[in-house]
Amino acid sequence: MHAMLNISVRAARAAGRVITKGYENLSDLHVKSKGMSDFVTDIDRDAERTIIETIQNSYPSHAFIGEESGLTEGDETFIWVIDPLDGTTNFIRGIPHFAVSIALLYKGKLDQAVVFDPIRGELFTASRGAGAQLNGYRIRTSNPKNLSESILATALPFRNKEAFPEASEKFNTLFLASEDIRRMGSAALDLAYVAAGRYDGYFEKGLKSWDMAAGSLLVREAGGLCIDYSGNNDPVYDEIKTPGSANGIVAGSPKVVQKMVKALK
Repeated sequence: MHAMLNISVRAARAAGRVITKGYENLSDLHVKSKGMSDFVTDIDRDAERTIIETIQNSYPSHAFIGEESGLTEGDETFIWVIDPLDGTTNFIRGIPHFAVSIALLYKGKLDQAVVFDPIRGELFTASRGAGAQLNGYRIRTSNPKNLSESILATALPFRNKEAFPEASEKFNTLFLASEDIRRMGSAALDLAYVAAGRYDGYFEKGLKSWDMAAGSLLVREAGGLCIDYSGNNDPVYDEIKTPGSANGIVAGSPKVVQKMVKALK
């Protein structure tokens, strides 16, 4: 295992222990609202602090982008992109579907990725050029012949309900074209499931870099594609360079992505 991937796995497991302990004591949670349908808990903050401290023990000069703490300045040759608890609403409600997401950018390119589901004990990892794994076993994206045979995943704009009409139109288009669509509440796990071939494709607008960085590398290293709704740009890099600029993300096997983008257009 790559040394920096090993450290990110250590950090993800440490954060997972913070999260599972909090999950066992949900009545003690302190929940704050960051905006419409957007929540943060003391567990989110504790898990993110645990991740950063674990990584800094080995790499004190590196930079960080965290959902809760924002930018921690450092050597931007190495930038860690962190979502300590992707699926906070599920967590608060006691729905066991959430994950730790950690990605490393090296010289502006996604290099290492970890998505860890602490409830199921599933560890998704990827290193650039070395493939993607689930608990140490190689994973690959699925390759259905037709979109009509595909199970897709997405989310609706619950934080920006004014965008619902457009999102609903795209949802309806792909729902009618596919076998079915899932909406589970964790972008990191949605992308990890695409990498593992559980879902055939994924699409969503309005994601932040920490939501999709690790998952997008997992998909690519599992043989898939991650592009935007126009079929051109890389949404992760767009979002890191200019927050709010990413034109959605479409992920899956090359054939499925091509058909999804065509339908979305």
